[in-house]
Amino acid sequence: MSGVPVHYAAFGDGDPVLVLHGAGVDHREMAAVFEPIFGRLPGYRRIYPDLPGMGRTPAAATLAGADDVLDLLLGFVDAIVGPEPFRLIGHSAGAYFARAMAGKRVRQVAGLALVCPLGGSAKDVPEHKVLVASVDPDKLLGTEEAASFGEYFVVQTQATLDRFLEAVAPSLGLADEAALERIARQWEFRSTAPDSQSYVGPTLILAGRQDATVGYAGAWDLLQLYPRATFAVLDQAGHVLPHEQPDLIEALVTEWLGRSVSQQPVPPGA
Repeated sequence: MSGVPVHYAAFGDGDPVLVLHGAGVDHREMAAVFEPIFGRLPGYRRIYPDLPGMGRTPAAATLAGADDVLDLLLGFVDAIVGPEPFRLIGHSAGAYFARAMAGKRVRQVAGLALVCPLGGSAKDVPEHKVLVASVDPDKLLGTEEAASFGEYFVVQTQATLDRFLEAVAPSLGLADEAALERIARQWEFRSTAPDSQSYVGPTLILAGRQDATVGYAGAWDLLQLYPRATFAVLDQAGHVLPHEQPDLIEALVTEWLGRSVSQQPVPPGA
């Protein structure tokens, strides 16, 4: 895997599901979202890697852009999943890489779920606005954590504060900012590789109506690329939609899993 050791956590047995987190955090954020869901859905092996430069996965100097990260993730799939079909979920930057992986492995990815996807044409991005505020982060958190929580959540309740402290705050100081900045300088994939194809499998696209990071309008444009996509815009949800609307995301992900019928195993690289 490009000589970079990828740290990951895995739970359960059965059909593999690879879950990619967003920028600046680590695998714990998405594990906190999806483990309660999969805990009620037996038969899935959930795999949560730390993306390069975050959590416990280093970002070596050889990782100079998005293409290098994509190659690393495809190598990770070959090493951990092998040739069998897998479902793929990505949040924010994780969704950006998930889309590229699905394009490279159209026959192996049994289903693709994109949550608040980064990339494409972000447009009509609203200003951050708190819709529900039943806690005061300035009184309960330190200055940096209060700022992060306040800028990240549009639903600020005891439940979302607890989720922030459990799944987001512990990872905030682990990001290799210099490495992430280096990768971001070549954030767009160089070109569409000849072996990349349109992904026509079961797809789920979720957007937050109050997402002040990427908005929701640009995600709508993705529908033309995914002919089997369900698209939902959720109110009272920002870029941290999975934490703010856990019941809705569980219902929609469960339905998507049911649509994602496994395919036959394919050779690595196919």
